[in-house]
Amino acid sequence: MKEILVIGGSRYFGRNLVTLLRDEGHAVTVLNRGSAAPPPGVGHLAADRDDEGALRAALGTRTFDVVLDQVCYTAAQAGTARRVFSGGRAGRYVMTSTMEVYDPATLPPGSPVPPAGTDSGPVAEGRIDPVRTGPPAGPWRPEGAAARYAEGKRRAEAVFLREPALPYVSVRSAHVLGGGAQDFTGRLAHYVERIAAGLPVDVHEDPYATSFIHHREIARFLAWAALGTFTGPVNAASHGPLTVTALADSVAAGLGRPARYRVVGAGREASPFSFDRAYALDNGRATGLGFSFAHTRDWLPGAIEETAGELAARTVPAP
Repeated sequence: MKEILVIGGSRYFGRNLVTLLRDEGHAVTVLNRGSAAPPPGVGHLAADRDDEGALRAALGTRTFDVVLDQVCYTAAQAGTARRVFSGGRAGRYVMTSTMEVYDPATLPPGSPVPPAGTDSGPVAEGRIDPVRTGPPAGPWRPEGAAARYAEGKRRAEAVFLREPALPYVSVRSAHVLGGGAQDFTGRLAHYVERIAAGLPVDVHEDPYATSFIHHREIARFLAWAALGTFTGPVNAASHGPLTVTALADSVAAGLGRPARYRVVGAGREASPFSFDRAYALDNGRATGLGFSFAHTRDWLPGAIEETAGELAARTVPAP
């Protein structure tokens, strides 16, 4: 049994992660600002992670075998966590990161291209350059929510990777799908709603494939990473990358409706998961370490059915 602290873990796959670890027999504690109670059988600490004094006070003298950080978005948050949990307070630190750290569209100009098998092949785990992406911030300022999110994650990772103060893992997750109403991003629902209504899906002229993972699989992966001994970046993605049209065609098949497409011009915004650049993950490191990924075809039909069912239920008038 491990003593495990989950920072965040109140919604979507974070809640799945907490219950999975609890059901495996671990002593799990959730730390959040007190806005959401944890599941039964899970401990709770209330503190604002951005307030170092409050965080230290909430933790007291407790130590943990593993800290799973679900909500580290900035270098400042990473710096606080690094100071608070170093010195033996945490035996292992696992940060939930994102494949967006690799996205060429959000990288600062002149950044090194992450390693890949071919120019358009899946991206293997690359080093985050702390000179370019670690604090203090350079002259580049990201524009747009996606760029700010990606750069925040890059900088947070760089803080932990620079002279690591404790064993550290960054889980660079593929796009998470499934969970119906739990999925607050609404990206799969976007396709279900449009195709069900006969509306066109906006796509690039020649969209590239990208990587996905089911919400329960990423929870299972994080639990596996928490109990491992490896360190450093690791990609988490189901086998079987999909183009936006392959995703939409799967939705159409599930709904029994044809998918219609509308090609957007160069530089114009398209539907979620339509990419005009190479953007898929190589999951080879995790596979080599022993994790068994599902294939997208194994879970995507069920995720589509779940989302469609919940959307249909919302439109049924109350008796």
